[in-house]
Amino acid sequence: MESTLPVVVIGAGPQGLAAAAHLVERGVPIVVLEAGDGPAAAVAEWSHVRLFSGWSELIDAASARLLQPTGWTAPTEGYPTGAQWISRYLAPLADVLGDRIRYGARVVGVSRLGRDRTIDADRGTQPFTVHVESADGDEYRVHARAVIDASGTWASPNPAGADGMPALGERASADLLTYRIPDAREREAYEGKHTVVIGSGHSAITAVMTLARMARRDPATTVTWCLRRATADNAFGGGEADELPARGALGTKVKALVDAGLVALETGFRVERVARRSDGVTLVAEDSRTLEADRVVVLTGFRPDLSFLSEMRLELDPTLQAPTRIASEVDPNVHSCGTVAATGAADLTHPEPDFYIVGAKSYGRAPTFLALTGYEQVRSVVAELAGDHAAARRVELVLPETGVCGGAGAFDGAGSFDGAGGACCAPPAQVLQIGRAPAAV
Repeated sequence: MESTLPVVVIGAGPQGLAAAAHLVERGVPIVVLEAGDGPAAAVAEWSHVRLFSGWSELIDAASARLLQPTGWTAPTEGYPTGAQWISRYLAPLADVLGDRIRYGARVVGVSRLGRDRTIDADRGTQPFTVHVESADGDEYRVHARAVIDASGTWASPNPAGADGMPALGERASADLLTYRIPDAREREAYEGKHTVVIGSGHSAITAVMTLARMARRDPATTVTWCLRRATADNAFGGGEADELPARGALGTKVKALVDAGLVALETGFRVERVARRSDGVTLVAEDSRTLEADRVVVLTGFRPDLSFLSEMRLELDPTLQAPTRIASEVDPNVHSCGTVAATGAADLTHPEPDFYIVGAKSYGRAPTFLALTGYEQVRSVVAELAGDHAAARRVELVLPETGVCGGAGAFDGAGSFDGAGGACCAPPAQVLQIGRAPAAV
C-alpha cells in the first residue's frame, strides 16, 4: 500500500480532531471527513449543557501543542458548556487543521479497493476506499492507508422501548418525543405541561433538573422521572465518592428535588407502547401502568452506527457492540465507570488491519465515556500507525474513580458520557446540567 496515501479520520468532534492533531504532529498525511457543516457538530447540538469535567480533562495534549504557536492559551478554570468547549478549544483547533477537514462529507461506506469483505487475496495490501456523500448529494471516494472511525454515537440514540426497539407507536408520535436534553431557553415547549423523562444516566438527571427549575417557577409545570430499574438505588450517582465532584453533585441535587416533591419518580416503568392522544401521548408500561404526558424526553443512552462498516471485518462484542478486547473492561454489568482501564491501539484492533474505532463509539452501548479516555486512545492508535510501537503500548492516563455506574444488574440502557467522541459525547453523553452549577455530560 502506498505510504503517501492519507489516514482518513471519520468525524471532526473532540476525538476526531485530537486524532488529526496527533497525525499532523507525526507528519502523517490526513483527511478528516465530517458530516456536519462545522467542527464538533454534535457538541453544538448540546451547546447549552455544562460538562462535569474541568478544562484540564477536556484538552488533548497534542492538540494543545498544535495550537500554542497561534497564540492560543488553554483555559484553566471552570466547567465549560458545550458552546464554550467549541469556541475556546475545538473551533480554534479546527482552524489550525484547515483544509485537512472536509465538511458536509458524510461517510456512507468503508471497504478495501476491489475487495468486498469475503475476499482474502491481497486484502491487507489494498488501500481502503471510503465512500462519501457530499451535502449537495454528490458521491466520491477517498483512498486511505488507514481509517480511524471517530464518528461517535450521538446520531443514534436508544429508543424509549424497553426491549431496545422503538416502542409500539413511538415513531408515530415522534413530534411529541425528543431524544435531547431540554434547553432552559425553550420554556414555551415545557412550561405549563407535564413532561416525562425516561432514563437514569446523567443526561436524564440533567433534563430532570432543568425541567424542575421550570416547575419551581410555574406550578402548572409537572415532571415525572421514569426509571426502568425496579428501585431508585444507585439512581442518584456516587455523591461525595465521585472524584469528578461536579458529577457527584448532580445526583445529590436531583435527589433533593425528588424528596421535595418537585419531581415524581416512577420505578420499574418499562415502556411498551406510546399511544397518541389529541393533546399528548399515553405511555403504557409492560406491567400495564400508564402515564399521560404532553412531552416525553427519552434519554436512554446511545448505540454505534455500524451500517457504513458492513464491508469491514470487525471483531465486536455481541452484547455491547464494542471491540471485544475492551468490552469486558467497559461492561456496566460488571464495572463501575471508574474501574475501567485505559485502552489503546492493541485493545482496539480488528481483523481488518489499520482500521480503528475510537471515542464513544468504541464503547458500543456502554455508558459514561470520558473525553480523556478517547484522547489516550487516539494517542496510542496514531503512534501505532506511525510505527512508534513503544509509544503505542505505553499507558499515559489514569482515570478518576467513581461509583456512578453501579454494579452488576444496575444497568438499564441509559447512558451518558463526557465528550462526544466524533460526530457525538458522549453519552454523553453527553453529560450535563444546565445552570450556574457545573453539571455533567
